[in-house]
Amino acid sequence: MDALIELLPLLWTSAVETLYIVALTLFFGGIGGLIVGLGLYLSRAGNILENRPVFLVLNVLVNFVRPIPFIIFLAAAQPLARLVVGTGIGNPAIIFTISLAASFAMGRIVEQNLLTVSPGVIEAARSVGAGPVRIIFTVLLPEALGPLILGYTFIFVALVDMSAVAGYVGGGGLGNFALLYGYRQFNPIVTWAAVLLIIVLVQAVQFLGNWLARKAFRR
Repeated sequence: MDALIELLPLLWTSAVETLYIVALTLFFGGIGGLIVGLGLYLSRAGNILENRPVFLVLNVLVNFVRPIPFIIFLAAAQPLARLVVGTGIGNPAIIFTISLAASFAMGRIVEQNLLTVSPGVIEAARSVGAGPVRIIFTVLLPEALGPLILGYTFIFVALVDMSAVAGYVGGGGLGNFALLYGYRQFNPIVTWAAVLLIIVLVQAVQFLGNWLARKAFRR
């Protein structure tokens, strides 16, 4: 317990670092996932921008990346991270790699949530002359807003998990804190302090996401 008290300032610093990593990866990965998901949905057969080659390419990419365990993906994406951000370790590389993995994971979630939108609503918009861009931003995304919020809440939890695993390759945050000062120092109290803080963080975001989704469903 004395060791934990001494490490409390570092614990809070690590928590802030985790929030920083997750916020950036949720932003970049969320945008990437929205683009990939929209591409998958819109290019499907029978949809407003039907394009079989585009759909096949995106579908193969998503199916190729998603099953890769993240710890392996971290190692595999290091050369690309060095090329893009100039380093294969540390927070910049972690943010890039997690964002890349999240884009494909979130893309599938976005696609599945968009498929819940009634085709009749889309057809009604098309019948009054609405173009693809207008349909996307005034019909498709608003209609799927509730499920999308839940989907992004789900991916937030996955990003916290990824950020913790990233401690193995020099990433900061609570995962690195638990690894260095808990696991490697044989101090389970320190490890569990980090675990409980992660649980509190996830529960708070899950509560917020559920609340926002309920608001969207009641529109």
